[in-house]
Amino acid sequence: MNYVFGIIIFALDVWAIASIINTNETTGTKILWILLVAVLPVVGLIIWWFAGPKADYG
Repeated sequence: MNYVFGIIIFALDVWAIASIINTNETTGTKILWILLVAVLPVVGLIIWWFAGPKADYG
């Protein structure tokens, strides 16, 4: 069961990183957010969800 949770977190982190890359933020800001999500997968994802830059698909 733990591996299912790990796969879900991994998929959400990949989605968050892809979303961060697609923002209009500066490269430095993108790198900081990507590092936060990569180093702290669960906490970083939660922080990004509430405070991070979101991709503009429109």
